[in-house]
Amino acid sequence: MNAPELSKTERKVKQGLLLLMLVILTAPGGPALAQSGDDPDFAEAVRALNERSFKRKAGAVRALAATGGPRSREVLSAMLDGRLYYRKNDKTIVIAEASENGFRIVDAVTGSNLGEVGKREIRKIRVNNQLRGTIRGAIARLSLSDPDAGVRLDSVQRMLGGMTPETVALLMRAAESETDPRVREKMALGIALGRLEDDGADIRLAAIDTLTGSLEPIVRGALNGVAANDPDPDVRLAAEEAIKSIQARLKAYAMIETTFFGLSLGSVLLLAAIGLAITFGVMGVINMAHGELIMLGAYTTYVVQLMMPNHIDYSLFVAVPLAFLVSGLFGVAIERGVIRLLYGRPLETLLATFGISLILQQLVRSVFSPLNRSVSTPSWMSGSLEINSALSLTYNRLYILLFALMVFLALLLILKKTSLGLQVRAVAQNRAMARAMGVRAQWVDALTFGLGSGIAGVAGVALSQLTNVGPNLGQAYIIDSFMVVVFGGVGNLWGTLVGSMTLGVANKFLEPWAGAVLAKILVLVFIIAFIQKRPRGLFPQKGRAAEN
Repeated sequence: MNAPELSKTERKVKQGLLLLMLVILTAPGGPALAQSGDDPDFAEAVRALNERSFKRKAGAVRALAATGGPRSREVLSAMLDGRLYYRKNDKTIVIAEASENGFRIVDAVTGSNLGEVGKREIRKIRVNNQLRGTIRGAIARLSLSDPDAGVRLDSVQRMLGGMTPETVALLMRAAESETDPRVREKMALGIALGRLEDDGADIRLAAIDTLTGSLEPIVRGALNGVAANDPDPDVRLAAEEAIKSIQARLKAYAMIETTFFGLSLGSVLLLAAIGLAITFGVMGVINMAHGELIMLGAYTTYVVQLMMPNHIDYSLFVAVPLAFLVSGLFGVAIERGVIRLLYGRPLETLLATFGISLILQQLVRSVFSPLNRSVSTPSWMSGSLEINSALSLTYNRLYILLFALMVFLALLLILKKTSLGLQVRAVAQNRAMARAMGVRAQWVDALTFGLGSGIAGVAGVALSQLTNVGPNLGQAYIIDSFMVVVFGGVGNLWGTLVGSMTLGVANKFLEPWAGAVLAKILVLVFIIAFIQKRPRGLFPQKGRAAEN
């Protein structure tokens, strides 16, 4: 009675073990282990990578790619990166990572950890440029079966540069089961590039039709070759038409990119000039120290990042309000200490604020040294938003543009919806009448100057993400800020917005053919001519500014 029961128990144990092996093999990493441990072709191909002949090594790379699987791609990636070695004592192929005492090595076939070895115990497997190209192609082929669509897309992109009949056939097979539309589109592009070498003119024409409108640089190069060398005149004509279509699209995207850079420059000018527009419009003060208040905001950002080096991604959220306070307090101190004593004497005010600008420059030189300081860019502002192969928008400029518009709207709400804004507008339009109505004009002047100075500090935070921070940072923007204020209309926020964006876009469109310096001169000449026709700018202010 016991023997049959024991036999059933054994069968159940065996079934359980088989089930466990099946789970292991189907789990993530399971196929790699099965491939490395059980596939003799994989093991043989890995060992053949240590052949002396580069031709045989290339054959081993192709054989390794033919086995498929993530372990093959891992070994080839290590070989391409210079991390594939062999152990001298037994010729075992290993993947090595540098450590303090030498190298940590892993068996390339089994994936098992072999511990640490000294530098003299292993030797790197040599590769040349031709073999690197073969390895890249093999990795791309292996990546076509990756579950991540991004990896597959990158794989097809790498294959576009060396399309052969074999890679065309490979892409055609892969396209049958591909579900991601972006990858399918890129595969169609690769297939069309490969078919440009087909003997049939109709096939080449169909390939050109598929490639028409593509912005990939490699497509333009291939079409240029067809237009110059194809024996069929109809094919050459179709290639020329496709090139014209692509060039028209490139010009359109270049214009969009130039406009974006112009708006980006305009947003910087808006931040730099909007505070000046308030103080100049309300108080009639030409503040030559405005650029140095921008500089203080940039240095505040630098100090904030020094204080929180492990939290750079959050540093700007601390720097913006802090820069506003620092520059704002400096502005209030300047107004209370100097400017309030010089109202009605514009030339003396200009000279006094110019002197203050020199004092502030020397202050930061004494504290931080005359050397420029680099401010780190948070990770969320790094990189670019790639629309297509011909157009990408950098995140830092995009965020600064949005930030400038937010500051503009916030300031507009303050001036339109708060009691301070009402008093500021009253003093700007008629100071004597405002005083008669009980408005404390001196208090309004101090807060207005502090508000404008604080916004200058915020502009410094934005500029720190575009350029190095130094004592002369503000000097580069003070003249442009005055031009924006005069062009848009003194004291008018909407005029400042339109003026800054207009001048920024105009500068960027003039720079390609006139150069940066001549472009600024042309813009200055245009503003001088414009002011001759409209002395009060695009949006003239009503009230005191108009009377003066």
